[in-house]
Amino acid sequence: MDIGLIAILLGLLVGGVMAITGAGGAVLSIPLIMFFLKQDLNYAAPLALLAVFAGALISSVIGLSKGIVRYKAALLLALTGMLVAPMGVALAHQLSPVFLRLIFIGVLFYIAFYVLVKSKVQKNPESLLPSFREAACEINPATSKLFWTAACTRRLVLTGGVAGFLSGLLGVGGGFIVVPSLAKISNLNYLSVVATSLAMITLVSLVSIISYANYQAIDYKIALPFVSATLAGSVLARQYTNRISAPIGQIIFGWLTMIIAILMMLDFVIAS
Repeated sequence: MDIGLIAILLGLLVGGVMAITGAGGAVLSIPLIMFFLKQDLNYAAPLALLAVFAGALISSVIGLSKGIVRYKAALLLALTGMLVAPMGVALAHQLSPVFLRLIFIGVLFYIAFYVLVKSKVQKNPESLLPSFREAACEINPATSKLFWTAACTRRLVLTGGVAGFLSGLLGVGGGFIVVPSLAKISNLNYLSVVATSLAMITLVSLVSIISYANYQAIDYKIALPFVSATLAGSVLARQYTNRISAPIGQIIFGWLTMIIAILMMLDFVIAS
């Protein structure tokens, strides 16, 4: 089968899952690209990041137009992540492919465990976030703006740094780090947390893509059809999103992630 056609089919699948579950662009993209397009993780990562960047950019513009993006918090998260992401990319090209794959598998198991075991499945999507909060980045009711405390700044810097490093190292968006952390330390509503996270991911993903391009050429014969199909699949699948509740979508994503992690682990064991 033509490699461009395979990229289109994979993109449609990833975009559809992203629309239904609301997560997992890079987490799903990277294993699929590795399996079906026979790419190493270092080459699959920038392709996945391109799809994440395009999707997050569109969502961020929509979020900004609705006024639900906390742009100052997003900028602080992004600036830290953008500084650290190139370090992750550099380390990814120093580590052996085997060790890098093991790290990625560990991250997959962590995400699946968090969604399926630690998350409380209820009708309200906010119940999927941590049930406890620390008064670090609370909203000022008089101004509707965040209280910029030292604790808030430290936590945002740490969160952005960890998410940026993983974005560079593994090619993941970092939302699985930012969303729970931001929900824990603030009293922002669920939509605002996600929108702010996506704004940060847009900028960090772009820097990670540029950093990867400095190490190896990005195969745009794969990238362009894959990214285009991902966006198309997301748009086409949105008509079905109102039929699946947020908790059910999270369960689907959690099990998909768990299955992919198990398959990658089995493939690693067989290959070794």
